[in-house]
Amino acid sequence: MEIQNLASEAKQASISLAGIDAQTKNNALKAIADALHKNAAAIIAANKEDLDRSEIEKLGTPLLKRLKYDAAKIKESIEGITSLMMLTEPVGETLSATQLDKDLELFKVSCPIGVIGVIFESRPDALVQISSLCLKSSNAVILKGGSEAVKTNKILAEIIASASENAGIPKGWIQLIETRSDVNEMLKCDEYIDLIIPRGSNEFVQYIMNNSNIPVLGHADGICHVYVDKDADLDMAVAVVTDSKCQYVAVCNAAETLLVHESVAKTFLPQLKISLDKYNVELFGCDKTQAIIETKPATEQDWKTEYLDYKLSIKVVASLDEAISHINKYSSKHTESIVTNDKVAVAKFMALIDSGNVFWNASTRFCDGFRYGLGAEVGISTNKIHARGPVGLEGLLIYKWLLKGNGHIVADYANGHKSFTHENSKKKFYI
Repeated sequence: MEIQNLASEAKQASISLAGIDAQTKNNALKAIADALHKNAAAIIAANKEDLDRSEIEKLGTPLLKRLKYDAAKIKESIEGITSLMMLTEPVGETLSATQLDKDLELFKVSCPIGVIGVIFESRPDALVQISSLCLKSSNAVILKGGSEAVKTNKILAEIIASASENAGIPKGWIQLIETRSDVNEMLKCDEYIDLIIPRGSNEFVQYIMNNSNIPVLGHADGICHVYVDKDADLDMAVAVVTDSKCQYVAVCNAAETLLVHESVAKTFLPQLKISLDKYNVELFGCDKTQAIIETKPATEQDWKTEYLDYKLSIKVVASLDEAISHINKYSSKHTESIVTNDKVAVAKFMALIDSGNVFWNASTRFCDGFRYGLGAEVGISTNKIHARGPVGLEGLLIYKWLLKGNGHIVADYANGHKSFTHENSKKKFYI
């Protein structure tokens, strides 16, 4: 019942939040950024408690990396909030306008979804990103972080709630739940929660989908690929693959599988191995790869694995078509990149790859809401409805149809006394 009460409070707050003006929201975001800076020492101390406990509990290295929330991460969070403040107000934007008839005007206008439930693991910085995005888009939010980050999440949620409410945001717009049983209760709150965004394993996401009537938006694994084509600039390819794999391994947009065209494999793979050896990357290769460089044998399971570690599976392919086929079979539909100077190959790759993000001559690590200019992200969606790719402000908005008439009635159109003009208009909704 307690979770029902929290969800009900969030729903009430979301109704008021939908009418909050842009300046008040931006003032609240600035207050949050200032409060994070002011309370940095306390946040780092809480995070150290989580890290120390998690090390004793032998939490995996990738999760420990995600869990760490130090001064640099706090600075990044503040920069993300500052970037968000600079974006134009997303709520109330006229997306299209149609004059149905004289003095009968139809507007498609952006509006918040309502109450967003977000379940995430390990990363306290995700809590700051998610809550600030929800605030900017006038959504209330219910957050469930991983138990490993319980202390950090608690202090962050308290700081954000206090700073924003003092700046005029409705009380209860941000809620934090802490246990797995709370999640199960949250899944029953379809009366109050409008959307759930789970961030976790494929099994976890499927569990959420199978145990709730609430719509679910998100992604499971991040099995991302880089394909080095026969017409690639090989120095560029080394840089792109190395960055995709090693710039930060414990994230969903890091590359997990490399595909290399057989015509360049003998030249390229030894060059790449020199670069990857600097990071002690463990390699798993197909038979053709093993004939060129030293790797462990790649199994069928390797093509399906999100390592989140300094590990990379490599396959030599005979053609662009084989690369596309492999990616569409094994990808989690997150992010794929082709390295080539052949524009015909690029066009085919980008048209046929069935993923939310498809890149040309660029690292997969660019798949990020902040880097896209979306004001950070609440998650990555591999869905094909509503939102796809990094879910920033746009993915947290829906729209409503606003019709403005002057005593118009349908009977006049049904009996032929009047007819629709359906003319496109450039007007914005007005009162």
